[in-house]
Amino acid sequence: MTTWILHDSHRAEFRSPFGAVPCATPISLAVAVDSRQPVDSVILRLWKYGREEEKITMQPAAEKEGRKFYRAAITAPAIQGWLWYFFIIVQGDRVFYYGNNPQNLGGEGCLYDHEPPSYQITVYKQDNATPHWFKEAVMYQIFVDRFCNGHAEGKILNPKQHCVIYPDWDAVPQYGRDPQTGKTVCFDIFGGNLLGVLKKLPYLKDLGINVIYLNPIFEAASNHKYDTGDYKKVDPMYGDNRLFQELCAKAAELGISVILDGVFSHTGSDSIYFNREGRYPSLGAYQSKDSPYYSWYRFIEYPHRYECWWGVETLPNVNETDPSYQDFIVTGEDSVIKYWMKLGAKGWRLDVVDELPDEFIKKIRTTMKQLDPQSVLIGEVWEDASNKVSYGAMRQYLLGEELDSVMNYPFRRAWLDFMTGQSDARELHRRLMSLYENYPLEQFYAAMNLLGSHDVERVLTLLCGAPPADLLSREEQARFKPSREQERLGLARLKLLVLVQMTFPGVPCIYYGDEAGLHGYKDPLNRATYPWGKENRELLAWYKKVIGLRNRYDVLKTGHWQPVYHEGQVYGYLRKISQGKDVFGRPKQDNLALVLVNAGTDREARLTIHLGCSYNGSLSDLLPGAGHYRVQDGVLQLTLAPLTGKLLMDEGWQ
Repeated sequence: MTTWILHDSHRAEFRSPFGAVPCATPISLAVAVDSRQPVDSVILRLWKYGREEEKITMQPAAEKEGRKFYRAAITAPAIQGWLWYFFIIVQGDRVFYYGNNPQNLGGEGCLYDHEPPSYQITVYKQDNATPHWFKEAVMYQIFVDRFCNGHAEGKILNPKQHCVIYPDWDAVPQYGRDPQTGKTVCFDIFGGNLLGVLKKLPYLKDLGINVIYLNPIFEAASNHKYDTGDYKKVDPMYGDNRLFQELCAKAAELGISVILDGVFSHTGSDSIYFNREGRYPSLGAYQSKDSPYYSWYRFIEYPHRYECWWGVETLPNVNETDPSYQDFIVTGEDSVIKYWMKLGAKGWRLDVVDELPDEFIKKIRTTMKQLDPQSVLIGEVWEDASNKVSYGAMRQYLLGEELDSVMNYPFRRAWLDFMTGQSDARELHRRLMSLYENYPLEQFYAAMNLLGSHDVERVLTLLCGAPPADLLSREEQARFKPSREQERLGLARLKLLVLVQMTFPGVPCIYYGDEAGLHGYKDPLNRATYPWGKENRELLAWYKKVIGLRNRYDVLKTGHWQPVYHEGQVYGYLRKISQGKDVFGRPKQDNLALVLVNAGTDREARLTIHLGCSYNGSLSDLLPGAGHYRVQDGVLQLTLAPLTGKLLMDEGWQ
């Protein structure tokens, strides 16, 4: 014990059941006090979010190893939400508080002399469920303009004003900015299109992909398309609606689903709906208060001052509660959501979901599930999505009525910090366990586990030890080339992260080109073109190998997850299916897999690993350089070289 009082929310003797719970679930909570420290009372302070405070006197229970346990039994509310708790210990005229650690990561807490941070229990709807097919998938994110031009002669379709077209596919992306204001005045275009995506479907199938997530494809003035001009029209530079429908159909034949990016918190100023630039024949909200779209927007001083996304005047915010807007986007007979799903989209990723009202998200989900119960709704969330606060309110993303999945940026950050030596295995373990504890199991196994995206630096650049972006000018960032040694380090680290990504609970998502070895600092440098014919073949082969293993073995998709080692720069976990059932109780073949990663760069690790079961037998390494490792009474001993990972498995485990 680090103090004379202890509670560890990760251990069943202190909290049962573990983690998030369905509504109306009985919960047992306990705190242990050193038997040599007499106390007058131990009180559980419980807060039912948005409802009431309750103080429950805990009853003394059994003594164990010099500690007296005090217990309380509670029941989760019948309505989804959150429970928050800490403990108050009265000893004579002194009052102590025991609560969550200062990092709010759960597990073992801390003793305070004042009201402490609370432990969290996520309470979700009884019928909370996410599509099983999605939990078993591998995703691939495509920024369409930079992926592939489907026209052999490199033809650029319908070029726009204020765009610069690069004659060289391999050129370095850049924006044309006004030197005085810094505002973007022209966009760079490379010519990728939906025909290119369609023609590369065999490549994606061979890679092992099951889901394509497309950055926005609707008509817009920019190259990124987050400034929607027409929600019901594919941008003419990418193709047309018929081509999108064909893409979805051809992809479905290969077992690949297509998910669209929904940008519903704002439109473009250059759009049918706002029409500030007057390029559309419609009567836009900027042009007249008589516009059918006027109520969609919030004007401060009509027409020139209006609410914008992060103050960007080309991105006017919309009022998502406006009935006309909701009818157009969600509920109408030919709403945007319904229109594209009928053309073949299997789901949506909601851009800046924290800026969308909960009720709006719930309506999107309801509409989607009515049309296709197996469709998927993903949200862009950068933090722990179970306790995200935006606009002063706790968000209900994971409580069973909103999102199936979220972009798992906390997963990415935790593993990057570990791989680059900014944290050790213990810190990594605490951060992973926090997500495991706070997320409902359905969402934990459906989380979009990414290493890169269009909004962050390329993962290989971060892993190779490139200088921090804030130490370089934009020109220096654009010119950065890793040394041979930096590249070797980055590739070794990336291989380990890919091993983790493909064997960890959740849905791995590959940002196009990461598998080919692309580098780049943040936007626009992280949006370079896919290097067709110039890929890093060794890295690409590694991706195919590890994705193939994930796709082959159910245990790596929905097997139980059990951390077994977290010391120094080595992390290890088990994936396990036993008694013919996976973690969701579905029939699956029994199996056991052990994943080990040594992120250290200069020291081998001699390990003794306790698997937590009475297993006796031999585990085989499924990765190149395979070996066999004997396990006796659930204990495995081996040596792990620097920057090395292993995937050990016994397919006949019972």
